[in-house]
Amino acid sequence: MIAVHIEAGRVSVRRAARPSRGEGFALIRLLVAGICNTDLELQRGYYGFRGTPGHEFVGEVVEAETRALIGKRVVGEINLACGKCEWCARGLGRHCPRRTVLGIVKHPGAFRELLTLPEHNLRVVPARLSDEEAVFTEPLAAACEILDQVRLPPGVRVAVLGDGKLGLLIAQALHASGAAVTQYGRHRDKLRISAALSVETRIAARLPKRAYPFVIDATGSPEGLQQAVQMTEPRGTVIMKSTVHGLVPLDAAPVIVDEITLVGSRCGRFEPALKLLRSGAAQVRGMIADEFALADAPRAFARAAEKGVLKVLLRP
Repeated sequence: MIAVHIEAGRVSVRRAARPSRGEGFALIRLLVAGICNTDLELQRGYYGFRGTPGHEFVGEVVEAETRALIGKRVVGEINLACGKCEWCARGLGRHCPRRTVLGIVKHPGAFRELLTLPEHNLRVVPARLSDEEAVFTEPLAAACEILDQVRLPPGVRVAVLGDGKLGLLIAQALHASGAAVTQYGRHRDKLRISAALSVETRIAARLPKRAYPFVIDATGSPEGLQQAVQMTEPRGTVIMKSTVHGLVPLDAAPVIVDEITLVGSRCGRFEPALKLLRSGAAQVRGMIADEFALADAPRAFARAAEKGVLKVLLRP
C-alpha cells in the first residue's frame, strides 16, 4: 500500500507494509481524509514530527474483533489512551500521559490506504451523512469541545476571531448552541459560509477593544492570542484554539489587570459533532476547496497551504 510521509519539511509518498491489527484494534480502509492546519504545522516542524500524518478521516472497517463493525463506515477519535491511569479513570483519556495520537504522536496517521485504531475509538457514520460531510467530524468535535469546557449562557455575546476551517466550524457550533456569535475574518467569501446560517460576520479591519465576555482565537497565527485578549472585557474568557509552531507573543499585563481567563482547548467528543452534522445545524460542504489522490499528497499539501484555501481532501 502507499502512505504519505513527512520529514524535514518535505511531503512524500512511500510504499508501506500493510499494518498489523493488534488486540482490540480494527483495520480500516481509507475512504477520504482531510488536511488540517495541524498537518501543515507538522510539516513546518511542530512536535518535531516525522512519519505519516492525518487524523481527519472516514474509513470502512475491514477487520475487527467486533463482527458488527466490519463493513461499517467509521470516523475515529484520535487519542489512544492507556485506559489504566488516573486520567483515563476520570474519562479524560485525551490527557493520558501515556497516550499516542493518530498522525501526531507515535501512531501512524490516516494518510495511508489502511490504518488501525482501537475499536472503542470508532464511531459509526450515520447513513444519511456523506463521506464528504463525515470527514469534518474530528474538527467539528474540536469546535464543540468549547461547550464542554466553558458554560455559555443562552444569548451570550461571543466573538470568533478567524475565518479559517476551524473558525467557521466554531462559529457554527456556538451559534447552534444559542450563543450570539460574531465572527471576524478577512475573507468575505469565507464569512458567507457562516452568514448563510445567520451568524453575524464582520471584516476584521478594526477589532473592538474590551467588547466581549468570550473570545475564541481561531486565527492560526502567532498574533491571534494578543488580538483576542484585547477584544475581551474584564473578567472575560479567551479560548485558545490556534495551533502554531513556535512561541506566541503575549503582553501579560492586560490579562492580569483585567483578570482575563485563558482556556486552552483541543480535541472533543465526536457525539455532539455527529449530531450537528446529522441535524444540518452544521453545513460543511461549502468548505471543501479541492481534492487529490493520496498519491498526489505533495501537491495536495501545497494547495492546502495556499492563502485563503479551506479544506483539501485526500482519496486513495
